[in-house]
Amino acid sequence: MHSVIDPPLDCPLCPRLVDFRHDNRRTYPEFFNAPVPVWGDSAARLLIVGLAPGLKGANRTGRPFTGDYAGDLLYATLLKFGAATGTYRADPDDGMTLNGVAIVNAVRCVPPQNKPTGEEIKTCRRYLGAAIEAVQPRGYLVLGRIAHESLLATLGEKRSAFPFKHGASYALSDGASFHASYHCSRYNTNTGVLTTEMFEDVVGRALAAVR
Repeated sequence: MHSVIDPPLDCPLCPRLVDFRHDNRRTYPEFFNAPVPVWGDSAARLLIVGLAPGLKGANRTGRPFTGDYAGDLLYATLLKFGAATGTYRADPDDGMTLNGVAIVNAVRCVPPQNKPTGEEIKTCRRYLGAAIEAVQPRGYLVLGRIAHESLLATLGEKRSAFPFKHGASYALSDGASFHASYHCSRYNTNTGVLTTEMFEDVVGRALAAVR
């Protein structure tokens, strides 16, 4: 992915996230501790949109969904469907590649308590829009309500026309496919809100729609 679609490593736009980044650089100096870039196939047909980096996941490794449970489920599923090649080892140097897929977070910096503010979500849409412009995907898979709503806003779509519901599939105004899933977080899977089978179903449909 070209760096123009990513914030600078010391992005100053969200003061609360800047302060948290500086705190984390002191506490975890070995972590990536910067806005996490888009990752994947530069000619991706499907763009997967998550919420934000996890403190000890993508914020540590510098690759979306890498290093925490959400990545374990996401990448295992992509590998199962042939949308990834190699072996996922929760390490950005594991050699795994994505095929026809790219991944981006609605908010690029790790937020305190994994909860970005509305203003932070809005501010980071410029980079979500830049990623969409660069990738030009034929479809989207959103993970969780915040990603769902931020992507619709970025695309200029009416939220009321595409309500969030796990497993929902829509055709957007430009004809792109749009698929919604609960976030593949450990909380959602531990509580049974999201099962592996539920997640595989929506990922499989999202991939099939852009082939």
